[in-house]
Amino acid sequence: MAFTSQNNSFCFLVLLFLFSIASAQLSSDYYATRCPKALSTVRTAVINAVVKEHRMGASLLRLHFHDCFVNGCDASVLLDDTANFTGEKTALPNLDSIRGFEVIDTIKSQLESICPGVVSCADILAIAARDSVVLLGGPSWIVQLGRRDSTTASLSAANTDLPSPSLDVNDLISAFSNKGFSAKDLVALSGSHTMGQARCVLFRDRIYNETDINSALATSLKSNCPSSGSDDNLSPLDVTSPVFFDNAYYKNLVNSKGLLHSDQQLFSGGSTDSQVTTYSTTPLAFFADFANAMVKMGNLNLLTGSNGQIRTNCRKIN
Repeated sequence: MAFTSQNNSFCFLVLLFLFSIASAQLSSDYYATRCPKALSTVRTAVINAVVKEHRMGASLLRLHFHDCFVNGCDASVLLDDTANFTGEKTALPNLDSIRGFEVIDTIKSQLESICPGVVSCADILAIAARDSVVLLGGPSWIVQLGRRDSTTASLSAANTDLPSPSLDVNDLISAFSNKGFSAKDLVALSGSHTMGQARCVLFRDRIYNETDINSALATSLKSNCPSSGSDDNLSPLDVTSPVFFDNAYYKNLVNSKGLLHSDQQLFSGGSTDSQVTTYSTTPLAFFADFANAMVKMGNLNLLTGSNGQIRTNCRKIN
């Protein structure tokens, strides 16, 4: 047992050391001389995309999350299928769900024209996520840069690592813990559901079979989500202010107005209730914790230095 304990401690220290090395190779001014217009190019493209369609802000934020939770923030989520691997786009949590690829393509094309082979797709995702949140009224944070792109993707990892909207609170806590996040991080990051929409198929069971949902809300949702069919009909995750980044998501949970089962589980008599209550009454606390959690997420399992590559086309390896 002593040997096993020492072994585990050694492994933890090695992982911590490797994480420190990867983090140290990132910097907020990574492109200051390499590609001075990188950040402004991304910001302008995000503004144009969100002005055209407000929902795109939530979509770009979600792309970053779905990238980082599967083998790290390496832009693997953007890769199309090849003869050598099946990408992550057709994984169950992503199929007919994640979007915004064309916006990333546009940004990458613009950056390749001014700084060929310099700005990674993984960094584009991280910057676009931050800019989307800020544009829709949320907090800002310093995005550390210098990530490199993967040369493969994993359909199986996407199917197993991305938390399901049907999970109970303890399973959610476990899923996030497996990635190094605390329960507080889980509640803060879930606040991203203050924007965006969900498909009927993902919340049908909740509105027809669960009892911890506001009855008026359930009745309203049923008009757009029948008991069968219309799987792709959309409803806002935040019924109060769906196109703004604010703390209304938590106010909704306190009032049993969470759209997804996993949302309402955060306020269901469990250990996360108090955090939800805090965020529902103190938006600045939510903003601060969300920003910190996003920085933490952006550091998951990075490729830096000579690892990976800088893709010239985000959809395929060089």
